Amino acid sequence: MKPVLMSLVMTGFVTGAMAQTGATTLTMTCAEVRGIVASRGAVVLRTGPTTYDRYVRDSSFCALQETVWPTWVRTADVAQCPIGGICRSIEINNGR
Repeated sequence: MKPVLMSLVMTGFVTGAMAQTGATTLTMTCAEVRGIVASRGAVVLRTGPTTYDRYVRDSSFCALQETVWPTWVRTADVAQCPIGGICRSIEINNGR
């Protein structure tokens, strides 16, 4: 029983460490981040050690009942870089 429990605990540590690899917007310039979103259309970007979100170029990358809200992120050279948007429910937009 102990070996099974230990392997589950170790798997949890490895999975958490793997999720934290990669560059964040904090290590890229505003132009680099904007270029990534523009070229891919939709991308998940880390904005800090434990924060991330999915950013899109336009509403064609959102679900049917979603719209794009403009968004800004901190980059290595700019405090508020406009990189595109995030998809949000239309119902939230209407205050419902």
